[in-house]
Amino acid sequence: MAERLFFALWPDEAQQRTLYKLGRSIAPPGGKPMAAQNLHITLAFLGTIDADKRNCMEKAADAIQLPSFELVLDSAGYWPRPQVVWLGCSAVPEPLLALAARLNGAMAACGLAAETRPYSPHLTVLRKARQGPRQLDMDTVHWPVGDFVLVQSLTLPEGAQYQVVRRWPLAGQL
Repeated sequence: MAERLFFALWPDEAQQRTLYKLGRSIAPPGGKPMAAQNLHITLAFLGTIDADKRNCMEKAADAIQLPSFELVLDSAGYWPRPQVVWLGCSAVPEPLLALAARLNGAMAACGLAAETRPYSPHLTVLRKARQGPRQLDMDTVHWPVGDFVLVQSLTLPEGAQYQVVRRWPLAGQL
C-alpha cells in the first residue's frame, strides 16, 4: 500500500504551542493558519511511495549518525507564489544541513526524485496568505533538536493531518 511520507523535525507539544502563538502574532489577516499539531520543518519530502521505497529510506535513516543541535528561529518571511508565511533561522546549524543532505542523497539511492533546490529550512505558519508577515521583528525561539521523524500525510475533508510513524534519535544531548 502506498503512503504519502516525509522526513521532518517535529517539535514537542510545548514547543508546538510556542511556535503556534508566535506564528499567529506575526501572521497577516486572512489565510489558513497551520494547526499547532501539524507544525514541523520538512527535511525531505518523499511523496507517495510503496513499502519497498519506504523500507529503503528507513534503512538510510537508521545509518545516520549526527549530533543533536539547537535551532534558533529568529526570522520570518513570505513566499508569494505558494502564498506561505514562514518562520526561519538566520544561521542554519551544520548538523541540520547534513541531515537534509543525507536524506536527500538517500532518496536518489532509493529510486526517488531527489530535491534539486538548495535546502531552505522553514516552518510554515500560514497558508493561502495574501501578504507577508505583519512584522519581521519577532521573539526568538530556541528549539533543542534531539531527533527527526518520518511522517505520514493524510488528506481529509477538514484538511491535512500529519502522523509521526517513526522517530530517530540524534547523538548526544543538548
